[in-house]
Amino acid sequence: MYQPKYSITNKILNNISSIEASKEVIDHAPLLPYFEKEFREDARVRTIHYGTHIEGNELNLSEAEKVLKGQQITARERDIQEVINYRKVMDYIEKTQITNPKSQVTGEDIRQLHKLTVDKILPFESCGVYRKTQVVVKNSQTGEISFTPPMAVAVPFQIKSLLDFVNNADANEIHPVLKSGATHYELVRIHPFLDGNGRVARALATLILYKEGYDIRKFFSLEEYFDQNAYGYYDALQSVEKVEGDLTNWLEYFTLGLSIELSKIRQKVEGISIDAKIKKKLGGKPLMLTPRQLKILEYIQKVGYLQNQAFEQLFPMVSEDTILNELKGLVKARIIKKKGVTKGAKYIMS
Repeated sequence: MYQPKYSITNKILNNISSIEASKEVIDHAPLLPYFEKEFREDARVRTIHYGTHIEGNELNLSEAEKVLKGQQITARERDIQEVINYRKVMDYIEKTQITNPKSQVTGEDIRQLHKLTVDKILPFESCGVYRKTQVVVKNSQTGEISFTPPMAVAVPFQIKSLLDFVNNADANEIHPVLKSGATHYELVRIHPFLDGNGRVARALATLILYKEGYDIRKFFSLEEYFDQNAYGYYDALQSVEKVEGDLTNWLEYFTLGLSIELSKIRQKVEGISIDAKIKKKLGGKPLMLTPRQLKILEYIQKVGYLQNQAFEQLFPMVSEDTILNELKGLVKARIIKKKGVTKGAKYIMS
């Protein structure tokens, strides 16, 4: 069974501490459904874009977003296909978490992640199939050989060893973020496929985080951190071989990335958390909102205001008096305020 070698340094401890603090806030922040959806869609787009961009995809963030929305753009077919494929990879990860949250990670999962990653890019017979030949990994900028992965014949055995580590009960003693980071590196080192190994490694690391209870509402994207300094990403990966397989430097880098990303998300979440804003207005006192009041706040946050004309659209089959009572409660709590006195009055955030 694969046994990662690393030391728990102060940097790693500080990063894990920051991750846990941010996770606690993000996981329990009461957000309007509109913002929950916005955070997830933003993280998804960033993951897909930066996860392919770091491999040489030439689409910018806006173009990738258009592709994900099914809009037509003018670009290389491969670039478009890579974005479509990585969306399917994320779909697979999320579906696996929902349908089989406690299941073990299998070789079929890895092969499926690869098959989805390189669909219509590699020949069909190479999709989801371990390489049969020896390969070398070169620095894309200098052309120099970065490292030589294990022989092809060793790939299935080393993948099995890695999966034994991922699924072994003793591995539960390792913090999920460290397990994810170690798995990320080891799959890159094994380099089981002819192409697409980086994307599969990052996807597998994400799958492990999700299964270990660290999906963190699917608000984060490690890929953006990796792509913003691609040299630092590859340098951290390559540092392991230089110190005889010690993952410490790589794990410091990996945990720092998640710490930075979650800190950014935490600040955004705290800025729009309903609970935080309401408590501030009420001097720290809790207030229970009804489902209709939450929907009203979501609408006002999205549109900017609510008028009587939108009542029927927002709450079909609900009387105007009932809606007005819900609004009165929000006005009384000073969460929203009313501008005007006629049917054309607007309700806005205080």
